[in-house]
Amino acid sequence: MSGPVTVSITRHVDPGHEDQMLAWLRAGTQLSERFDGFLGSGWVRPSAGSTEWHMLYRFADAEALRVWDESEQRRWWLESAQGFVETAQHEKRTGIEGWFDEPTTVDREDLRPAPTPPPRWKQMCAIFLVFFPLSLAANELGRVYAADWWLPLRVLVTVCAMTPLMTYVFLPFVTRLLAPWLNAVPKVRP
Repeated sequence: MSGPVTVSITRHVDPGHEDQMLAWLRAGTQLSERFDGFLGSGWVRPSAGSTEWHMLYRFADAEALRVWDESEQRRWWLESAQGFVETAQHEKRTGIEGWFDEPTTVDREDLRPAPTPPPRWKQMCAIFLVFFPLSLAANELGRVYAADWWLPLRVLVTVCAMTPLMTYVFLPFVTRLLAPWLNAVPKVRP
């Protein structure tokens, strides 16, 4: 049995169809919520005018994802976006390893093994270098500007702000910066 599977999809939307896209995303989420093993979904755009939309959804395991992927509901939902949405990239990730390698597309004719991720302790160090200062800044801002907010609401706002920043800005930057160390091959001693 596999662990949770996250699907990352980059889609391009024709300009002027943002309202349709938002409605389409809501419909897809409502459909997928009805399937066993659905753990959640979300989306982000690099900027307000961008035609690129990054979407994530997660299922408890590969079998639950397969049931959703092969469902009539999903097929209908995908067909309903014909004419204004184009899929540019589609990836499945089963662990934090996906943060450390560049996104790739794989053609059926060109099946190559996935790159070996860095050791988990190196992944942990890279995540810490991003998470600690970002969390510190978010908590300080929360203390100054939202001290009287209900704690769960303050945490929700903080997490919603930090997650895309970590995913699309800071972690990719630190990963590129640390790439020589992260991907260093251990020296074999004679």
